[in-house]
Amino acid sequence: MNQKIFGFVILNINLFLFNVLGVLPAKAINDRPVFSVVNSQNNPQQWQGISNRLQKLNVNYCVIPLSQVKNKDDWGKSQVLFLPSVEVLTTEQAIALDQWVSQGGYLIASGPVGNLSTPGVRQLLRKLLGGYWGFSLNTPENLQSTNTTIPDWINQKELFGAIQGGVIIPNNYPSQSAVVWNAKDRLTAILTTEKSTLLGWNWGVDAAASTGLDIAWLKASLSRYLQLPVNSKQKIATSAPNCQPKIITEPTKLRTYEKPTVTSKLKPVKKPTVTSKLKPVKKPTVTSKLPAKAKNTGLSIVSKLTTENLIDPINQLEQNVRLDIIPNSDKPIDQKEATSLQKELENLIGRLESTHLAVSAYNSYKNINNSATTSPLEKAETIKITSSKQQTANLAETLTKAREIAKNLPLLIQQKKYALARQTWLQAKANLWQQFPINQRLAQPEIRAIWLDRATIIKAGNETELAKIFDKLARAGINTVFLETINASYPIYPSQVAPQQNPLIRGWDPLESAVKLAHSRGMELHAWVWVFAAGNSRHNEIINVNPDYLGPVLAANPDWANYDNKGNIIPLGQTKPFLDPANPQVREYLIKLYTEIVTKYQVDGIHLDYIRYPFQDPFVGRTYGYGKAARAQFQQQTGIDPLNISPSQRNLWQQWTAFRTERVDSFVAELSQTLRKKRNTLILSVAVFPLPEYERIEKIQQHWEVWARRGDIDLIVPMTYAVDTPRFQALAQPWITSTKLGATLLVPGIRLLSLPTMGAFDQLQLLRDLPVNGYALFAAENFHPELEQLFNSTQGIKNEPMPQRQPFRTAAFRYAALHREWQVVEKNGQLPISAITSAEFKKLDQDLHDALNQLASVPSAINLITAREALNSVRAEFSRIQVKNQPHLYQVQVWENRLLAIERLIRFGERRLNVRQRNGTNVK
Repeated sequence: MNQKIFGFVILNINLFLFNVLGVLPAKAINDRPVFSVVNSQNNPQQWQGISNRLQKLNVNYCVIPLSQVKNKDDWGKSQVLFLPSVEVLTTEQAIALDQWVSQGGYLIASGPVGNLSTPGVRQLLRKLLGGYWGFSLNTPENLQSTNTTIPDWINQKELFGAIQGGVIIPNNYPSQSAVVWNAKDRLTAILTTEKSTLLGWNWGVDAAASTGLDIAWLKASLSRYLQLPVNSKQKIATSAPNCQPKIITEPTKLRTYEKPTVTSKLKPVKKPTVTSKLKPVKKPTVTSKLPAKAKNTGLSIVSKLTTENLIDPINQLEQNVRLDIIPNSDKPIDQKEATSLQKELENLIGRLESTHLAVSAYNSYKNINNSATTSPLEKAETIKITSSKQQTANLAETLTKAREIAKNLPLLIQQKKYALARQTWLQAKANLWQQFPINQRLAQPEIRAIWLDRATIIKAGNETELAKIFDKLARAGINTVFLETINASYPIYPSQVAPQQNPLIRGWDPLESAVKLAHSRGMELHAWVWVFAAGNSRHNEIINVNPDYLGPVLAANPDWANYDNKGNIIPLGQTKPFLDPANPQVREYLIKLYTEIVTKYQVDGIHLDYIRYPFQDPFVGRTYGYGKAARAQFQQQTGIDPLNISPSQRNLWQQWTAFRTERVDSFVAELSQTLRKKRNTLILSVAVFPLPEYERIEKIQQHWEVWARRGDIDLIVPMTYAVDTPRFQALAQPWITSTKLGATLLVPGIRLLSLPTMGAFDQLQLLRDLPVNGYALFAAENFHPELEQLFNSTQGIKNEPMPQRQPFRTAAFRYAALHREWQVVEKNGQLPISAITSAEFKKLDQDLHDALNQLASVPSAINLITAREALNSVRAEFSRIQVKNQPHLYQVQVWENRLLAIERLIRFGERRLNVRQRNGTNVK
């Protein structure tokens, strides 16, 4: 009894010392956890490796189950929190983490932290960590210090070994690249802020780094914030979120709350017996509510996630080019951001001047009959340019002020007047946007496409209402409509091939109506189809069926399903089940379905979407493609079940990746050949992700450069969705300048959602200054009246050619417009360029004009050769132009881009001409 009383007194003294003085006796300090580790439900495969390494740290710690975190107190009482590859946090947890850090906490994180969370959560995490995981590297790389002066906390030779990691992208918040990859461009490997350390690899994964290297880096990171105890051998674990210490008497058995052990070989939760004959998936009952599990297989049909964690993979496209300028913010502006701000303002000035020149050129031609055979060159100078003196004065004043601001911006930043720098930049941008000529025609012939989404079609409800939508689009100059024809395996038309028409379509055939409505308005109608994505949990909610329902095709044919490495048909963080591209029955069904569309309806094209696998990241143990047919075929080829291959087995993994990629490639080729035999005038287009080529193949097995070079498709439509123009340009530029697309035309996509009207217009004008021949808007649902009015005024000339249908005629039109710009410049003396006024250049100019018109009138091999030679001569002569005045460099580059765009039209036309001539038809 006395011992108990004594113990009770000691305990209360300790609590008093802690609560009042903030200290504990020495022994209690040694027993207290030094830091906390978050055990996430989305990385069970990695947790065994994580826990094994933690036990070898010889530092007390506690484990916090993420599922139990609801508020800031649940993050525990340790001063440092470690998040190893925690990809999914709820909004509630992220806000709680922000509050925890603001009260003095420090963060260490590793891998793609938050990448599967909602956009708002990702943005908050980037603020806390100073950046984010961008993409995985292809090969292991050595770590290297950023500077010659190495910080004390990483001044250890054993830290700089080889690691299989990824690139960390710093954002605009104060952050520092402490360590870089010893590879091209010295990209960031470890990013630090005052309150955080972000390691650019998956800590605890054998395929990423050795145990010793992981432990060394975690200790070094902890030493930034803590004085680590020496030779501490006790391990702390708990199930309580606030992580009160609980001593483990057997240090080799850390009592964490783990999922079952998973080895480094990627396997599903319950792996079927691996034999030459793979165990089939039992066909589920076809009802409106499918069971959550496929019986007798142990393979989960869908990963259970909360709604807020279900995100579209398109939101994973992030680049370090977004300019989030917060008014009156006095946060420091680093050199990189300062350069970006100055460059974007200069580019915007260039776009504005280029747009006004296009208006002037159009006005010089507006009263002339718009045809490819009528030459405007001799008559252009007789047309007066309509622009009031006041408008001209306002434009000149705005441009002068903007140039002054761009010039003075570095000085303001150097003087640390950050708020003033941001304020003047935003004001200059707003003033420049106000000077765009949004009430005058300015667009040249181009592809003006829009995705007409299922929701808008259903809302219309009948042909009369749908006609109103087509009227609106036609007035706005839209000439190509991607009509959502197959969504989540449901066709919007009554099909003899698909098992079920979309239940939301009643009493009419929207595809039949749309073809008629488009053609009567001089527009093209392309059937937009989901290819390998076979269902959609969000669509299930709309039609009031079980969210886990896989869609009518997989319900009827469960053996066609694809799986991830954990046995899920729907991957973690996503909403769509996918078909197995390796399955011959799947391929046969899809080709039969699309053939039905082409033969039953006079569509002008087929637009392929979801022509890929779901998003994956093999280096965080999230892979996909283990359908029954794919596994059997790969095992037959190699003798190995792909479920037994891990990314650390580099040669085998590349084989497996190449196998899946080729299944998509061969399907595109087979579909292209089949449909073009049915109708050789058909245009095939694809909606694709603009990720770097190697990263895209690893993550979604989508190698669209191959489809383009082979001529399987006509239009590449990259989903270059961005909320500001610099980010849009960074996403689109690599593909606009790519030499890997053969004769295929590139049509960048612009997402209207969340874009201000002038922001959308600015992105359009950027494209018109680059060597592309059109754009695609996503989607009709967001095409609001303000945009409609702007488009009505600025684009759309009756009977103008469409690049995908009349490439040679379009080339003639576009060159005539370019010539008119040169005439306006020469007449007004706006640019000090003598080359375009020389007699020699004018002769070449006239030769090209005549050659393009002749090619448009009579497409033939000899006219094609003549036009190409004339274009090469003009481009060569134009490249010799010397510009003395720096601001005019932008316009000269625009003209070079327009000549390149014409060359691409000729190449595209040549390929179409060859195809048509083999089949007895023609092209202009």
